[in-house]
Amino acid sequence: MSNSATPQHSSYDVIVIGGAMMGAAAAWFLADHPGFDGRVLVIERDTSFADCSTAHTNSCMRQQFTQAVNVKVSRFGAEYVRNFRRHMGDDPEVPELHFHSFGYMYLAASAEGVRVLKAAQAMQAALGAGTRLLEPEALHRAFPFYDLSGILLGSHNPVDEGYFDGGTMFDTWRRKARAAGVETVRAEVTGLIRDGARLTHVVLADGTRVACGQAVNATGPRAARTAAMAGLHLPVEPRKRYTFVFEAARPLDRDLPLTVDPLGVHVRSDGALYMAGCPPLSDGPVAPDDFVADHDLWETRVWPAIAARIPQFDALRLRRSWVGHYAYNTLDQNAILGPHPELPNFLLINGFSGHGLQQAPAMGRGLAEWIVDGRYVTLDLTPFAYDRIPAGRPLLEKAVI
Repeated sequence: MSNSATPQHSSYDVIVIGGAMMGAAAAWFLADHPGFDGRVLVIERDTSFADCSTAHTNSCMRQQFTQAVNVKVSRFGAEYVRNFRRHMGDDPEVPELHFHSFGYMYLAASAEGVRVLKAAQAMQAALGAGTRLLEPEALHRAFPFYDLSGILLGSHNPVDEGYFDGGTMFDTWRRKARAAGVETVRAEVTGLIRDGARLTHVVLADGTRVACGQAVNATGPRAARTAAMAGLHLPVEPRKRYTFVFEAARPLDRDLPLTVDPLGVHVRSDGALYMAGCPPLSDGPVAPDDFVADHDLWETRVWPAIAARIPQFDALRLRRSWVGHYAYNTLDQNAILGPHPELPNFLLINGFSGHGLQQAPAMGRGLAEWIVDGRYVTLDLTPFAYDRIPAGRPLLEKAVI
């Protein structure tokens, strides 16, 4: 995997546009597939990855989703992270991934919220997830630091939920892909050339045209712009999400699950510190290079919500914060995966709406299977197909933070 600005060849079997987490997953699983022996090019506009969603992720893992296919995808993701070295061919140079499993805690403060948690827990448990429902009394016994005023029910899964070392997974995929012959160029794609129902070339900013057998759109929050180069529509837009890392004057005596609060924030342990996140007050589309922060958000919204739920957090010190982007699918907050029906050799791996990192192993593997076998072999990912978009048939994921 070179890091030049010019492709070594004039044509490739597969061109992956975007080299961050999803592009790296697609490239690695394709290079590792025993049925694939073609030439792969990854095109990445910024190989420092400084502003990509991967660099701003909180590296979380959960099975508490409302769509069964998302539970299955993330259960594989958890197993993959737990057994990373084995999945990477037992290479002794591949590190084991740290996985801090303290669970998510979804809190419900309304009858509808209770209904959603109960239905989701039943489905998750049927698929093997360790989700358990906790009435307020049980919540108080297990987590006495919560102020449970108004809370009717909690849902907690202490098994394979928490956060993991996503950065090492990303770096290892890229390194192993390079060793397997995947090439990367530092360049910007400015055009896609199609001949009817087939994409023929990818155009770079310097005018270079590179022929492709198939192309993968892995451009995260820029996915709609990339698709538009081929005259295609994707309902994916960049949306800001804030992360705050803080220390508490009175730390808790146990790990804080990633608590998804009805007040609109989430907060969890982060080693000796704590990490909180939320959307902006006005949650709409932004430019993909807009990382301007609302510096009042911590004082006016986040800290008050945290201290209301955890009174022990009345004295906090903000250590650092950042703004990242969700690649937000406006139809249903779920991934769009597989070929575009108007352009079947243009493959999508887009619109993850904040849960892409944990889904990357299953999605990368699935896309590689589609390219090689023309179908999903190990896990049926057809619910994520593009055809639900023009049909107006959302696969609505309600558990989006």
